Amino acid sequence: MLLSLFSGHLSNNKIIYKNYSMNKIEHIGIAVKNLETSIPLYEQLLNTVCYKQEGVESEGVSTAFFAVGESKIELLEATNPDSPIAKFIAKKGEGMHHIAFDVTDIKAEMKRLQALGFELLNDTPKPGADNKWVCFLHPKTTNGVLIELCEDRGGI
Repeated sequence: MLLSLFSGHLSNNKIIYKNYSMNKIEHIGIAVKNLETSIPLYEQLLNTVCYKQEGVESEGVSTAFFAVGESKIELLEATNPDSPIAKFIAKKGEGMHHIAFDVTDIKAEMKRLQALGFELLNDTPKPGADNKWVCFLHPKTTNGVLIELCEDRGGI
């Protein structure tokens, strides 16, 4: 039944899904204390300019994006002390926060991953930065790595 639900087949005792997949690494999220000082640092490091800054009020963050080949770097600064980024920095310091994967159909990918036992941190996709729908997977089910699924919201 699981196979027909996802149009998959078995290969070496693993289910291979034809219709749903992660297309590429969309971005790597890096938690920083201060965008004002971090943006120039990453502009020098990556030898490119920050192409976009944006606040995501629902997450309590300000973001800055850098294009790096086909992927991006997203810097995240907390805008309030109760935000997930503020808590992350308080516990672990500045550094890599998450890896985001581009998906074609975020709802289908969420169902596929949930059926495989991955814990989602939100039940429905929510608006994220850079015109994306997003969903996070709990790190306890991904070997300690916070994974973000991203789908382009189109002409929004």
